[in-house]
Amino acid sequence: MRLLAIIAFTSAVLAAQDAKEIVQRAVQINDRNEEIARNYTYLERQDARALDGSGRVKDHKIQTWDITLLEGSPYRRLVARDDKPLPPAEQKREEEKLRKSIEDRRKETEEQRSKRIAAAEKRRDDLRRGPMKELPDAFDFRLAGEEAIDGHAVWVVDATPRRGFKGTTLLSRAMFPKVHGRFWIEKGDYHAMKLEVDALETITVGWLLVRLAKGSHVTIESARVNDEVWLPKRIAVTAGLRTLLLFGARIETQIDYSGYKKFQAESRILSMGEQQ
Repeated sequence: MRLLAIIAFTSAVLAAQDAKEIVQRAVQINDRNEEIARNYTYLERQDARALDGSGRVKDHKIQTWDITLLEGSPYRRLVARDDKPLPPAEQKREEEKLRKSIEDRRKETEEQRSKRIAAAEKRRDDLRRGPMKELPDAFDFRLAGEEAIDGHAVWVVDATPRRGFKGTTLLSRAMFPKVHGRFWIEKGDYHAMKLEVDALETITVGWLLVRLAKGSHVTIESARVNDEVWLPKRIAVTAGLRTLLLFGARIETQIDYSGYKKFQAESRILSMGEQQ
């Protein structure tokens, strides 16, 4: 019995260590993946619903954005609403905004350009790369099994908050100690094909006091593009949200990503009328 207990304990320790090593490898791969991903343009379709206390939809918006690189940093342009092209007057306003942004960015001094690009990189790091690098220290990991997703063999890894973790980024400090995660990590190149996050308690983010209620759920899925990079495929959020302690709602949001194209320096930005 003692021998069996020792074997079981040793197996559990090794499984936990293996799970952490898998996640650490995934974090390293993700850092390189992010460098490639920043060179891709894409369409982002946001389908957002606000629900009342009975679960009925009280507000529903669908917007589609074209995200491209404009003089070194991302530019978001609204291209459709409710899956329909924008009315001519709104299309014209979006084109005017685009032309002005192109003109303003091309007039920048080298110092201004560098600051703008650095600010965009910092936002990306604060939201994605920074928190990702803290994952191995923020959670205890357990190998929960193996599955297949879209023909890819994956490890399933559970993550529970580690006591005493102190994050260095806004998101890691606010969220990691209060969420449970499950990763589906592709065995071939160690990328997280899928991630599910559940809020174990209310999460307050930033000085604006945006609060996500206990029980909020997030699913993030990725897909391989051009056989060189993993990019977001879908993000689904079901959450109780309160802002500034004044506005509260139950929200359901799904963001779908499509139309990925690798940005080329010689690429030109199309006008609204040229969009397919």
